[in-house]
Order: sequence, then C-alpha cells, then structure tokens
Amino acid sequence: MPAHCAPQTLSITRPDDWHLHVRDGAALQTVVPHTAAQFARALIMPNLKPPVTSTAQALAYRDRIHAAAAAAGHSTFEPLMTLYLTDHLPPDEILRAKDAGIVGVKLYPAGATTNSDAGVTDMRKTYATLEAMQRAGMPLLVHGEVTSPEIDLFDREAVFIDTQLIPLRRDFPALKVVFEHITTREAAQYVQTAHGAIAASITAHHLLYNRNAIFTGGIRPHYYCLPVLKRETHRQALVDAATGGSPRFFLGTDSAPHATHLKEHASGCAGCYTAHAAIELYASAFEAAQALDKLEGFASFHGPDFYDLPRNPGQITLHRESWTPPQSYPFADTTLKPLAGGEVLHWRMA
Repeated sequence: MPAHCAPQTLSITRPDDWHLHVRDGAALQTVVPHTAAQFARALIMPNLKPPVTSTAQALAYRDRIHAAAAAAGHSTFEPLMTLYLTDHLPPDEILRAKDAGIVGVKLYPAGATTNSDAGVTDMRKTYATLEAMQRAGMPLLVHGEVTSPEIDLFDREAVFIDTQLIPLRRDFPALKVVFEHITTREAAQYVQTAHGAIAASITAHHLLYNRNAIFTGGIRPHYYCLPVLKRETHRQALVDAATGGSPRFFLGTDSAPHATHLKEHASGCAGCYTAHAAIELYASAFEAAQALDKLEGFASFHGPDFYDLPRNPGQITLHRESWTPPQSYPFADTTLKPLAGGEVLHWRMA
C-alpha cells in the first residue's frame, strides 16, 4: 500500500487475548494493567508454581488478577481462567470447573516449556478426564510439542501433530481443541483443513520474526520462546493464516514475563513479553501483510465465537504515531525487558 494511501487511524471492536501469562504476587501490578488497557478479556495460563489444578485455586487466582486490574483503574477487565492438566486431574473436577465458569484445561507435555514439570507424561493417563471435558464442552488448550530428546527442537510441533494430536482427536472427536501459539506451516495447514472443532492462536512475535531474530548480532535471549521461532517459510505461513480471514485463527499473545536476570542467563527462560504493546505489534504485522482490514476478525471476533462467548461491546482506536516503548519495566523487586523495548513502533493505541 503506498504511504500516501495508508490509513492514519484504525478502530476495531475491543479485542481479547486468548493466551496470556501474568505470573502472581507483586508481578501482577506491572503486567496485568498492560493487558487490561487493551483487551476486555484474557485467557490466563495456569502454569504457576504450584500449578493451578483445582477450581478453588483458579477462582482465588482470578480474584488476585481482578484486584491488580482494578487497582490500575481497569475494573471491567475479565480474566478467563484455566486448569492445568496433569496425569491425575480427576474427572469430577471438570464439572466443578464448568459450573464455576472456568473456560478451558491446558495440556503441557511434561518438560515442554516454563513450569511444565507437572505436565502430562502419557496422554492415556488423562483419557477419563478428557472424556469428562468432551461431555461438558470444555475446550482442551494444547501446547503442541513433543519432548523426546531425539526429536530436533525445530521439529517438535510438526511431530506432535502426527504422533499426539491426530490420535487424540480421533479418540475424542467431539472435544474442542485449541492448538495454541502455533509456529509452523504444518500446524497452520492442519488447523485450516482438519475436521471438527479445532482452532489455533497465533502470537505477534511469531508473525513478526523468524529464528534469525534470536541470533542477529549475537544471542538475543529476549527473542527466545517456546515453541521457538522458526524459519521464514513458517512465519509467512502463519501470516497467511492470520490474515486470511479464517475463523479458526485468533489472537493469543503468549506474553510471558520473566525477570531480566533470568532471561539474560546461562540457561535463560523461554518467553517473550509483548503485553505492553500487544495490539500495536499485531497491527504492524497485519499492515506489513497489507491486511489491516482483517485485524478485527482475528483480534475481536474469532476467539469469542469459538469459545461460545459474546463479542465485546465498545472499540479501541489505533493511531499512526511513532513511539518507543521503554527498554524495561519494574517487575516485583527486579526489572522486565519487553520485546521491541527501545525500538520505534508506528501504531499506538489511543
């Protein structure tokens, strides 16, 4: 699009974030307001220490998030809660969760990512719980990677589809599944063409960057996440999926805050923090693809439609304005470095 034809403002229905980490305790005071300023709702991941495995824990966590949002003047922000699937999560917990408004159950293969040590070691051990979820209409939210050491890190998502996801969905054909933060062409193609109730969330950083970003000019730990950034061919496939208008793809930031010293470490934590400028980063990706007209569906409509929730009232407005996010934010008693901190962005939410 020629520069003189580019829109100067963009208004969309207030969006939701369908994949978010906010941690707990004092950290909430920094990260929750960033999300609540942009999004009406956010789906909160349960991988705390210890993990959120009961309805009571999820509701107490929701109260803490509510309090942090309200303290920053965002009392209408709604955290949507999830449970952490383990080998031993009892089926009767699903009914309690459903009755309490819990939105989904998260599958982490054991050892796949941050705080996943309590995750599933064998899918067969979870089948009774998955059957209860299928009966209740409770979505399964999938971190889609195998963890076998003989599988190359960059192939773990594609192998997961063939060895775990396809058999799982064959055994539970009515189970709603969200393939979260997809990163590969194989995942985009599978979600686009598979039968049944399946959707996928896509992060801003996987739309904007390929794996070169981790290594340009040296090792850049703030671009390291799991699933890791992939080749350019995969990034382009994700852009095509996100901007193609399919209701099966929607916004999920996977914004994951870590203290700076734990990212810039000999064994740095996986996760990119993007909540500070999430909608602006997505707008940048959609504009680069000449698809700003598709952002509203991706950010505001497809997610609630899949989760059988109402679309949000009201709007947000983005202005074409150059600005530079801070290089760091306070984070409990340390600091947090955001993705694109200190870099110029060209969209800013009013």
